[in-house]
Amino acid sequence: MRGVKIIGTGSARPNKTLTNDELAKLVDTSDEWITSRTGIKSRYISDGVSTTQLAVEAAKKAIEEAKISVLEIDMIVVGTLTPDLLMPSAACMIQSALGAVNATAFDISAACSGFIYGSKIAINAIRCEDAKTVLVIGAEVLSKIVDWKDRNTCVLFGDGAGAAIYQESEENKILGVYTQSEGNVKALSLNGIPLSNCFLQTTNENDTDFYIKMDGREVYKFAISVAPLCIEKVLEKANMDVSEIDHVILHQANERIMDMAAKKIDIDQSKFFKNLDSYGNTSAASIPIALDEAKSEFKPGEKIVLVGFGGGLTWGSILFEW
Repeated sequence: MRGVKIIGTGSARPNKTLTNDELAKLVDTSDEWITSRTGIKSRYISDGVSTTQLAVEAAKKAIEEAKISVLEIDMIVVGTLTPDLLMPSAACMIQSALGAVNATAFDISAACSGFIYGSKIAINAIRCEDAKTVLVIGAEVLSKIVDWKDRNTCVLFGDGAGAAIYQESEENKILGVYTQSEGNVKALSLNGIPLSNCFLQTTNENDTDFYIKMDGREVYKFAISVAPLCIEKVLEKANMDVSEIDHVILHQANERIMDMAAKKIDIDQSKFFKNLDSYGNTSAASIPIALDEAKSEFKPGEKIVLVGFGGGLTWGSILFEW
């Protein structure tokens, strides 16, 4: 079985920021209310830049860092809730923009776990000798599916993209992968295209409401339960102890969730990377953006855990050596 390692990362964000104080002019909220409950101070919001454009920018940075040609990429996997089109896929649009003509390209839908799920596909494809080099991207423009009148959701989300390149290696650096899901439509959802054909016309207003719906309490309970579980499960797979972890990159959803996860698993909070304050929750882009920003702190041989959880419900983790 082939070994696998990460050889490059990259990230991208829109130019425009939206602070809590600016948001308070749009909805009944305040900087104190948002910060105390989430840890978010501002977020990046698209001023016209698309999901594909953000993804391509992040991918180009990862390719440059990896020092490879786009022609070496065998597969492109994109995790996103917010593709620019339903067809063709975001991955195919990115493939075209990059000129990665030798790649098989496709999207996956796993919400905030999208990068973890995409990485699992990449790792397994390399181990099974179906690919040598795989580009995995998490990219979102969540601002287009947020109800800007709903203060319970609009304060949480931001836009951005992150990418990582996985490649075959003689020395395996991926020490463990864990994923799981449980169908729960009520906790976190987003409507799709309503049924309207020659036999049925729909006039239900809710069917055409394309905004994120979230039960905040339910999602919080879910997150503080599965985040520690993800760390425990991936450590079991690697036969390692929690004390051997050097860095944790948790999906940047809520500061309280990160702090509770650290407490439950008994890991020093200083090992948890946080950029939530300036990005908000960027769903599938959250983990790869954080990975790209945190990598300057990593030293060769250190053990890093990535943890994702989101709508589906979905969750998962990856343990790797830098």
